[in-house]
Amino acid sequence: MWESLLSKKRYRGADRIEVDSSEGEYRNSFHKDYDRLIFSNSFRRLSRKTQVHPLSKNDHVHNRLTHSLEVACVGRSLGLQVGAMLKKTQKHINPYDIAYIVQTACLAHDIGNPPFGHAGEEVIKEWFKKNKDEPFLKKLKPEEISDFLYFDGNAQSFRTVTYIENNPSAGGMNLTFATLGALVKYPYSSAKAEKTGKFNYHQSEKELFEIIFSELGLKTGDSNYKRHPLSYLMEAADDICYGLLDIQDALELKIINTQDTDPILNKLCSQAELEQIKSKANLTETQKTSKAAAIAINNLTCHAMETFEANIHDILTGNQPKDIISIFSNEDLKNGIQEAKNLARQKIFNEKRKIELELGSYNIIETILNNLIPAAHEFFNNNGEDLSFRNKRALELMGTDKPQKGETLYNMYQRVIDHLVGMTDNYARHTACQLNGIGD
Repeated sequence: MWESLLSKKRYRGADRIEVDSSEGEYRNSFHKDYDRLIFSNSFRRLSRKTQVHPLSKNDHVHNRLTHSLEVACVGRSLGLQVGAMLKKTQKHINPYDIAYIVQTACLAHDIGNPPFGHAGEEVIKEWFKKNKDEPFLKKLKPEEISDFLYFDGNAQSFRTVTYIENNPSAGGMNLTFATLGALVKYPYSSAKAEKTGKFNYHQSEKELFEIIFSELGLKTGDSNYKRHPLSYLMEAADDICYGLLDIQDALELKIINTQDTDPILNKLCSQAELEQIKSKANLTETQKTSKAAAIAINNLTCHAMETFEANIHDILTGNQPKDIISIFSNEDLKNGIQEAKNLARQKIFNEKRKIELELGSYNIIETILNNLIPAAHEFFNNNGEDLSFRNKRALELMGTDKPQKGETLYNMYQRVIDHLVGMTDNYARHTACQLNGIGD
């Protein structure tokens, strides 16, 4: 089973699915996956995308890039521990291979998120739902419009690494099947998104997804697919990091105080660990909280690995759990991370300045879609000829991302979303200003 799950095959086109044969002594297939992510334009742009707080002027606050790097650190630790555990019974497994796979999946997990974080996702979905009865959307097939109605950064991340970045239409980054499998949390299309709210591949990547997951041995026999077991480690690393680091940012921005965080850290750290931190008189309260959060992350990471090992049979079979944290046996750790997320929802996500900036982001993304989707529709109807001056100029702003003659309407709209998702927060604001004719 693990030989299939750790597949080194790469997709370079339907007729070019090949096992990586160019490994070096010090740089194997999974190491190359990591390098391809790190050196990609899509990954670099995450430095100017919102994690939680849009357009923050405080350089200590996380952006998508720093968040992804920290998630990758936790994922690497989890992967190395799980690799060592697996090697006891699977002698061919190299623990460092597992570490690289999980680390790279962690780096890529937010690479398809639009500007302005989750607010950006919500605006895209709302815009398409508001306009679903307009003529320019009526021509789409139900499964195609569904991809836009339930837009999900997870599916866009899969599209970015398999189609858009580096080698468009020829496998994207050409990552190994093992790494791509570990990236997918929701192994189904937008057809299930009405019930689940999530999905991990668009109709345009359906065939590729099915090839990858069949090669990995994850097809269940009823046209459904299981999760890759290493995706649970990627997901756990993300949950652990954003659960703890969102409240650190909020402390830095003075949205919350240590009275809010102490009850959470009391669950995630032992009394001895907290007493040792409190004894350091040279540290500020915020610095003490940061040290406690670091210890909490370590405690959660160790328990996540223990939970994975204890439930490995279910994770490998059809009885897969929802996620690792939900089946923690340590109730303090389970409740502590949940309380951290609750605190974020109640006080951090509803902070006044964040709301004001998210309303601004709504107007920015709405402006972009209001201009580019109808322009793409006219381009499709007229086969790229005799466009109105406004629509022609709007599409010119897309540069090489603009629609091409001969594409389907669905593909043209995807190009608009690809272009929008690829924007940083600042560039999206600049583009909206250009479209409104007010400069920036």
